[in-house]
Amino acid sequence: MSESNISDNLLLIKKQIAPWKPNIIAVTKYYDKTAIEQAYACGLRDFAESRANDGISKIESLCKELREKSTFHFIGHVQSNKVKKVIKYFDYIQSVDSLKIAELISSYALEIGKIQKVLLELNAASEETKFGYSKEGMLRDFERIISLKGIRVCGIMSMAPLNAEERELEELFEGVKLFKQELEERFGYKLPELSMGMSNDYHIAVKHGATMVRIGRKLFS
Repeated sequence: MSESNISDNLLLIKKQIAPWKPNIIAVTKYYDKTAIEQAYACGLRDFAESRANDGISKIESLCKELREKSTFHFIGHVQSNKVKKVIKYFDYIQSVDSLKIAELISSYALEIGKIQKVLLELNAASEETKFGYSKEGMLRDFERIISLKGIRVCGIMSMAPLNAEERELEELFEGVKLFKQELEERFGYKLPELSMGMSNDYHIAVKHGATMVRIGRKLFS
């Protein structure tokens, strides 16, 4: 991997999503700080990690300029005992999947004078091996979550099954978009962000309203 490789990959990705222009989030959980530095040099400013301790260690090792000018997203399952750490280092928590976690985030964020930006994770395909709300569960908890003082719910995040066919992906991503709209209409609450699409399916997700795409392998290989 080199800076020129990342630059070439980024150019290709931007061409594929040119009509939609979502925010490209570089997923660096399998890569070291050098990958973040190289991606930053190529113009990327959003980086995602899914393991709290590893992600925090990388963020701490970065230079002051890169830390201050970048936005860091936590996309892994949020464990109760890691909430305090995650809030301190990450601008967005994209994987809020329960009222309990939302309440913890709000409480700890208020302690440090922060309003934590979050996305609610939707398990749109009802996969038993993945975390995330069901649609029914999110509808049940949504009003209470948006009332919490220490968080700002910015949108919805979802992941598609890795082995899904293109038609299934089309239906799933469209369903997530429509569900986001349902939440907005039912509760009168704007959700500007829709985070869906990864290295193997981002080109489909953008056609269905994704404002954030989370790309790792396609960017760094």
